Amino acid sequence: MRSAFATVPFYRERWALDGREDPVLVPGRTGTDGGAAPLAEAVHKSVDLVPLAGGAQRTEPSRGLGRVLRTARRPGPGSLVVLLGPDGVRPPADLPKAVRGCVADPDAPSVPVLREVAAVLARGHRVLAVGDDKAITAFTEDHRVEAVPHRELDSLDTGPYGVLHDPALGYLGALGSCGRWHLDWPHVYARPTAGGLAFTLLRQESPRFVDVIPAGGIHGEIAPCPRHGTPVVVA
Repeated sequence: MRSAFATVPFYRERWALDGREDPVLVPGRTGTDGGAAPLAEAVHKSVDLVPLAGGAQRTEPSRGLGRVLRTARRPGPGSLVVLLGPDGVRPPADLPKAVRGCVADPDAPSVPVLREVAAVLARGHRVLAVGDDKAITAFTEDHRVEAVPHRELDSLDTGPYGVLHDPALGYLGALGSCGRWHLDWPHVYARPTAGGLAFTLLRQESPRFVDVIPAGGIHGEIAPCPRHGTPVVVA
């Protein structure tokens, strides 16, 4: 938070107006939602999320997919991950070693993608389709393709499989084998606020997302998993 206050225009302005100083609250002023900002407001001012030294302005919807898949489905060597989405979505860049990834339009997948899916299945390897329910239904006519559905904070369920996703923040966590929604805690921090759960991307330099409230504000808790001891979302 200290570096964001010092170097990112969006937080410098907002926290100063809320009464923050580097970035401790000024006595007698509590700020709005403890200093957290609605994600929609931050995205609307995306140019101000770039640090003063410069950096990328474009959000990364596929950020973190490789890490959360290790919790959700554990794709092994030779697997193919097909990210279902519109034009402009980038292929996941952090998949496990020897796991390949691509992006496909679920309603009209390209011939090369379909050929690759068939070839991977013919070799006896796994194909995972990642996307929302509608996209997965359209794409997975071959029932050997494994579905990994997106879930946003306002649509968490009991799985059996799923990844916690936000279009701007990327992948935040996954449903574990224990049936709980585990945060990607080395890279994502979350806390409850009066406005809902607020998230911080710990290792993304630009655009910088710090203490932002997605999904319009979903109230819940962040608690340790009784089985694994790492943070889970209880919404």
